[in-house]
Amino acid sequence: MLKGNVPILATAFDQQGALDLASIEKLVKFLLRQGIDGLALFGNASEGYALTLDEKAELFACVKRLCGALPLVAAAGGASATVAIEDILRVQSWGAQVAMVNPPSVVKPGPDETYRFWRDICARCDIDIMIQDAPLMTGVTMSVPTLVSICQDFPQVKYIKVEQPPTTLKISALKQTLGDSVGLFGGLNAGFLYEELRRGIIGTMPACEFPDVINAILRAWAQDRREAQRLFYRYLPFLRYGVQPGIGVAIHKTVLQRAGLFASDTVREPAKGIDDTTRQELQDLTDALPLAVLEPQP
Repeated sequence: MLKGNVPILATAFDQQGALDLASIEKLVKFLLRQGIDGLALFGNASEGYALTLDEKAELFACVKRLCGALPLVAAAGGASATVAIEDILRVQSWGAQVAMVNPPSVVKPGPDETYRFWRDICARCDIDIMIQDAPLMTGVTMSVPTLVSICQDFPQVKYIKVEQPPTTLKISALKQTLGDSVGLFGGLNAGFLYEELRRGIIGTMPACEFPDVINAILRAWAQDRREAQRLFYRYLPFLRYGVQPGIGVAIHKTVLQRAGLFASDTVREPAKGIDDTTRQELQDLTDALPLAVLEPQP
C-alpha cells in the first residue's frame, strides 16, 4: 500500500517556457537520494493543468526511467467520466500505479452525480484510484457520506487525499467509518501534518523541495511524538509560505532554482511569478532553516 512521503513533482521550464527535462532529472535524482516513498506527477504543484499531452508523456517517461519500481501517482481526470476514463487509461499505460482523480468541476456535480462518476471510472479502469478531495481548487465539496459510499461500493478506490479544511475533522470522520480499509493522505503542503498524523493519515503529498523535513517528521512520529511536534512547528512558517494562492508554485520553483536543481523558476500562466520583496522574504525564511536542497549537491 502507498504510504509515507509522496511529494508532488514540480515541472521545470526554461526561460522561453519550454519543458526542461535536464532540470527535472536533477530534481528526481535529489528526491531519490533523500529516500521518498513515491512520487506524484501532474498535480496542482506540478502545473499539470498547463502541460500538453505530449509534454506529459515526455515528462512521465523521463521520471519512470529514473524511478524504476518507485510507486508513481499520476493526476488524471476530466469534466466527465468518459474523458476521465481516457485520461486514467493513458497514465496507466505509461506506468502509473495510482491515478489521483478529482471530481468533475466544470459542471458541479451533486452527490448522486459524484457517486456515478467514480462508479463509471471503476467499471472501466483497473488501476488503484486516489480521490483528491480539494474543494478549494475544484469548487466541489464531497460530503463524508458520499465519500464513504464510493469507497465501500468500489474497492478500487484505495486512497483519499483530504484537502478540505478543516482537514483534521474530515480525516477523523472518514477514519471513524472506513477504518483502515482506505488510506488517507494529507495535502495542502503538509501545513497540518502533525495534527493529521494524530488523526490517522498514512502519508502526505506536499511540494517537493523539502523531502528531508517530511522524512524527519515521519520518522520522529514513529519514535518520539514530541520530537515530531517540535520539528513540525519549527518548519511550519515555511510550509505555510508555500501555499499562498497564485504564487505557491513560483515559491517552490524559486527554492529549487536557488538550490541549483532548476535552471529557471519560470511558471506558466495563470500561475504568477514572485516579486523581489517576496523573493527576499523567502530567502530570509530559508536562511533560518536547514534544508537539504540548499546544501551542496553531489
